[in-house]
Amino acid sequence: MIDGFDSFGFAHEGARRDVFTRGDGPGVVIMHEVPGITPEVAGFARRVADDGFTVFVPHLFGKPGQPLSPGYALGQILHCCISREFHVLAERSSSPITNWLRALCREAHERCGGPGVGAIGMCMTGNFALSLMVDESVMAPVLSQPSLPFGLNAAKRAALHLSDEDLAIVRKRAANGCGVLGLRFTGDRMVPDERFATLQRELGEGFEAIEVDSKPGNAHDIASTAHSVVTTDLVDEEGHPTRAALDRVLALFHERLRPGEDLKV
Repeated sequence: MIDGFDSFGFAHEGARRDVFTRGDGPGVVIMHEVPGITPEVAGFARRVADDGFTVFVPHLFGKPGQPLSPGYALGQILHCCISREFHVLAERSSSPITNWLRALCREAHERCGGPGVGAIGMCMTGNFALSLMVDESVMAPVLSQPSLPFGLNAAKRAALHLSDEDLAIVRKRAANGCGVLGLRFTGDRMVPDERFATLQRELGEGFEAIEVDSKPGNAHDIASTAHSVVTTDLVDEEGHPTRAALDRVLALFHERLRPGEDLKV
């Protein structure tokens, strides 16, 4: 269990996982980063729930509540690399686990009502929010430090971990008002410049990029190793660029999911 959250088991196509939930209002699916649902990820989920949403945090890997450590993170990266559900090197296809996540988005929408659900992925799951956009229930997609595929060569650094067919759907939805928000640190080697350039080229005005300066000598002394924009590396102070990024994520959820007061809650 995670303090302050309820949980339920959700099954789809033979796969069953625990999902932690909290709050009231429109649904937001929060896909945790490596190594798992750390205290920082749970804190972000509480922040979203307390802002007027029902969060759904599926347990995808790791041990819920266990703090981040280098060894723990490395172990979970290796686990994902050999898992059949994660294709960490795929350039033009999504990880199979996104099928289960789309079903969870539909479940969240059915439970919470409203115009749709939000979806935010982080790190290993960052690109998944693009795959989930194929489902019409997803109305507020956020890519936080999208790290797949691992950037082992030029093609992979620019790739989106998305099939051509799904990209065509994402383009259309983004052009019709369901734009994508992307977050990253500029010095993050896990999220290359080329990946955001591809998103900008493919989605045009349908892609909103927040790139937090972490290059040497940056104005806020952000470490060049900074990676997790709204969790581990968040500095929750007014005027800090990571706090501004968090505020923009919450604003997007409000704009898309709470446009009026006639929501079912």
